[in-house]
Amino acid sequence: MTPATSRVRRRSLAAICAAGIAGGGLLGTATIAHAAPAAVPSGPIAFSVKSFDGTTITGNYFRAPASDGRRAPTVLEGPGWGGAALTDPTAGTSTAGGVIGVAPLLANGYNVVSWNPRGFRTSSGQAQADSVLYEGRDVSAILNWVAKQPWAQLDRPGDPAVGMVGGSYGGGVQWAAAALDRRIDAIAPDISWNSLKTSLYPNRTAKSGWATSLYATAVGAGQRNNPIIDTTFQQAATSVTLSPQGVGFLGSWQRTNLAAWVHAPALILQGTVDTLFPLDEAAANYASVRRNGVPVKMVWFCGGHGVCLTNPGDTSVIERDTLAWLNRYVKRQHVSTGAGFEWVDQNGTWHSAATYRPNKVGHGGVRGAGSGTLPLVSAGGSGPYTGPGAAQLGPIAALIATKAPNAVNVPIQFTRATKVLGAPRLSVTYSGKATGNANRVLAQIVDNSTGVVLGSQLTPFPVTLDGRTHRLNIPMEYVAASASAGQSFTLQLVADSSQINTHPTGGSVKFSKVTVTLPTT
Repeated sequence: MTPATSRVRRRSLAAICAAGIAGGGLLGTATIAHAAPAAVPSGPIAFSVKSFDGTTITGNYFRAPASDGRRAPTVLEGPGWGGAALTDPTAGTSTAGGVIGVAPLLANGYNVVSWNPRGFRTSSGQAQADSVLYEGRDVSAILNWVAKQPWAQLDRPGDPAVGMVGGSYGGGVQWAAAALDRRIDAIAPDISWNSLKTSLYPNRTAKSGWATSLYATAVGAGQRNNPIIDTTFQQAATSVTLSPQGVGFLGSWQRTNLAAWVHAPALILQGTVDTLFPLDEAAANYASVRRNGVPVKMVWFCGGHGVCLTNPGDTSVIERDTLAWLNRYVKRQHVSTGAGFEWVDQNGTWHSAATYRPNKVGHGGVRGAGSGTLPLVSAGGSGPYTGPGAAQLGPIAALIATKAPNAVNVPIQFTRATKVLGAPRLSVTYSGKATGNANRVLAQIVDNSTGVVLGSQLTPFPVTLDGRTHRLNIPMEYVAASASAGQSFTLQLVADSSQINTHPTGGSVKFSKVTVTLPTT
């Protein structure tokens, strides 16, 4: 096995494990092993509670080892989409998924409570996509139960000392719960979202690849969803656009920017190669929490809903930072939580700053300019990934962006060392003709030194192909990268991809002017 193959196999979708998309060889293996503390029972202890509307929520809990019988603080960890309540007290931290494991939490003196969200496994009801009105209130019911347990440390009667961790759906529920219930002392949402509308339907374009995977995962797990969820996933898998009902559900207030209501200290973890919930979702949550005057920290690691094809750097950051955050704000220990913003570039180098401030696109930014004609055909698009380790990824390979043979290529040259952090700005002048009224083009940036698409990110944008000249100026998906003097990137405008199916109908687009400006330091 080549080093590159080994790296892909190690890093392959442990994030998907966190998201609950498991089975068929898709389970990630990038974890830190921990032995179960001697005093921990060999298996989980089952529990169930009744939520506000009579829905039964089932789950498991693990007691912190304590020889003197003292009460311990508690951490709630919800599963990802299609997942189930945790059962393994020896589970280590998923370094590719960004989620701390049960074993290090127990070893550090925390009880761990995990549950099956409504509609999942043996819980009743229907999944509502982490609504503050449903899943948020389910967590409150669990907290009521925890507060009555003899092993749970309390801040005051009815108020347990409690934090939350978890990734993807288990990250989203933390925003729903903390927005509603002030008893939560700290949260560490991983690979979550600010808005399902902006993340799943960017620029009015459905993420077909992810819709297919998420729907299949739910079906395979026997999950019971609000019917509009299944309908929306099915539509997104076969169409560029969604129905008004689907868009309305994704953009509903009860699952959008819940961070604006959160007053619990928040450690926000997000993956630089996450193509389901990109970095801008974390940045939006960070800004909302910070406006509330609450302690907040953000970490961008190479992982998430995607595959890290580059050097991930020091992967111990996830566990170290999560434990420090919980120890500071749940145990109330006087420990350092480190820099307010940490991120890793495509070379595996970690960077830090006191706070997160995205680089702004300005006159001093690095620019690329060009032109060209793009045939609107499916052949020669971005993805699927066919490089080293692709066979072990299975259908997830289709969710990885790759350098496209059929593309308009715009060179980007660096004359000095710089960091690229934030949303590049794309400006195009174009004309063309094609059938249909839902034509899309995709933009991506390739690191020419590796041939890897930065963050595997694709930015879809609509084009009006009526023979007339049109102009468009949009932000692209966030990237986190470094470049040295003499290095170069390439902006590619692409007709189709396996990650986002644009359903091209033929014709072409003539781009008479293309400019991309990178947010650089």
